[in-house]
Amino acid sequence: MPFFRSCDCLLCGSPFVPDIGWNTFFLGEAKEEVCRECRKKLVKPEGPLCPLCSRPLNKAGEKYRRGNRCRDCHFWEKSAKFRGVLEKNISLYEYNGFLREVLYRFKYRGDYKIARAFSRDLKNAVKRLPFDAAVPIPLSEERLYERGFNQAEALIAEAGLEPLHALTRVHSEKQAKKSKTDRILLAGVFQLHPASGDVKGKTFLLVDDVYTTGSTVRHAARVLKEAGAQKILSLTVARS
Repeated sequence: MPFFRSCDCLLCGSPFVPDIGWNTFFLGEAKEEVCRECRKKLVKPEGPLCPLCSRPLNKAGEKYRRGNRCRDCHFWEKSAKFRGVLEKNISLYEYNGFLREVLYRFKYRGDYKIARAFSRDLKNAVKRLPFDAAVPIPLSEERLYERGFNQAEALIAEAGLEPLHALTRVHSEKQAKKSKTDRILLAGVFQLHPASGDVKGKTFLLVDDVYTTGSTVRHAARVLKEAGAQKILSLTVARS
């Protein structure tokens, strides 16, 4: 008789019997809630990677590479306004068709429990990153009302951390509806939260669901840097 009964996969809903390891018994780790087939579809980026944004360079094609960096990061680092504002982005998985559908359900269908599927990898990632506080990329009040929760806050919670609400967001058109150029030229969307406290000299970890052009995290990072933050890192579930 198995120690654990079957459970339903968080991502596909199919019943499965989770693998049980020593860490579950002796370290109190939560049992697996994602079936093997779905776990295989969560593809981790493999090298060579862009050192700034974790984009797999071997899949980018020559026209999207500039030396050992991707074209987008080359663009950002040429800008005096954004050069050096983001130390590094870490993404857990590649943004494939499977993950696209999963994140759509998570963000727009209110399937909050999906965040638990990323918990183990989120916790492993934050263990390797030196930072003082995790800052969720904020939603506007209108977008928060529409969705019912901020997906970035849910991810921080699954990483075992408390969020620091250091930023506020002015309502804007959905990023998914903007062209790549419009996203890159995004400006004036984030402001320092009045209750953020003293950010001077601190290192912050920005958290969001998807890294695409790097516009969102860099505009957020710039606000924190201008307020005196020493270093900004970012962590996302997916690298588009």
